[in-house]
Amino acid sequence: MSGVSQKVVHQYLRHNKKFPNVWCAGCSIGIVLGSVIRAIAELQIPKDDIMMVSGIGCSSRMPVYVDFNSLHTLHGRPIPFATGIKLFKPHMKVIVITGDGDATAIGGNHFIHGARRNIDMTVIVINNNIYGMTGGQYSPTTPSGDIATTCPHGNIDPPFDICQLAIGAGASFVARTTAFHSLETQNLVKDAINHSGYSVLEVLSACPVIYGRLNKKGNASRMMEHMRDNSISIKAVDKLPAEKVENKVIRGILKQDTNMPEFTARYTQLVESLREKADKEA
Repeated sequence: MSGVSQKVVHQYLRHNKKFPNVWCAGCSIGIVLGSVIRAIAELQIPKDDIMMVSGIGCSSRMPVYVDFNSLHTLHGRPIPFATGIKLFKPHMKVIVITGDGDATAIGGNHFIHGARRNIDMTVIVINNNIYGMTGGQYSPTTPSGDIATTCPHGNIDPPFDICQLAIGAGASFVARTTAFHSLETQNLVKDAINHSGYSVLEVLSACPVIYGRLNKKGNASRMMEHMRDNSISIKAVDKLPAEKVENKVIRGILKQDTNMPEFTARYTQLVESLREKADKEA
């Protein structure tokens, strides 16, 4: 799968302190964790230069298990914490791990304003279409008509498209993949980390124990097969007839703009200009 061995992956885990993990059998978040670790290992970023921040939820437990600088914060608030860290330590690679509910419901305000500012951080949104940890409430990405514990007769709200939300808010890098495509996830994590600016990577993930069970999606294997069979790489879209693309999830880099000014650099310039002005006036 990659040039990074499982033994190396284990070197990035706090396995002596925090395992076993809280994730249910069949949950895809562990697969995403493996892809993130392999990406960081391949980039050869020192552990001390990584800051991983999360909010609350199943996916947001990820920083608890890794041997980086990490911060497990309030529900919906990882991006404000990450913003403060980035401004104080601009050399660090700041990675936010969040879920669909954490990022686009209670944290939706911060998600879009981080994009508007184009602050240099990587926001990995693991989207399992439901609030898994807190009992299976519907989230902003629960498809219309699907069942959750708070909508037992079917969700009547239209779902957010996380990538379109990020693009509309001004994010300079936006990509999507699925947990089934773990090597693609690994490569997109590397692209997102290497991008200077606000990079958003949505990773579709299976929650077979709650979302899958409520909506009769089958077991974990079937949900992974669904990701495989119902998504298409953006590189293949133009080569396929329209009927084969219709209703498919498009994977890959959906936007990348390297010319947008980055927030931390603009903030530093402002501080330096004010210092120069103060020195002249002194």
